[in-house]
Amino acid sequence: MKYQVQENCLTIFLPRELDHHNAEKIRRKSDRLIEKHHIKCVIFDFEETNFMDSSGVGIIVGRYKKVNCFGGTVYAVHANSRIRKIIQLSGLKQVLHVIE
Repeated sequence: MKYQVQENCLTIFLPRELDHHNAEKIRRKSDRLIEKHHIKCVIFDFEETNFMDSSGVGIIVGRYKKVNCFGGTVYAVHANSRIRKIIQLSGLKQVLHVIE
């Protein structure tokens, strides 16, 4: 996974499959960066992602909770139709701003 920090914004470039195999690694690294750089904006870049399970949904909800208490926001970019459907069905649209 690749991460980019610009000012107080963290972009997480997600892998092809966002599942339980890589969720813990993403959680640890992103939490460390959020705390170190006082992140208020998290962008999940789904450009390479074709699959997301409940662990992926948990990653997004967890980062939302982490930055929301400081007035932060969470975004999704480059989500294909399959990922957008998962976002909608899982209720993530309530916490995640999808930019098309």
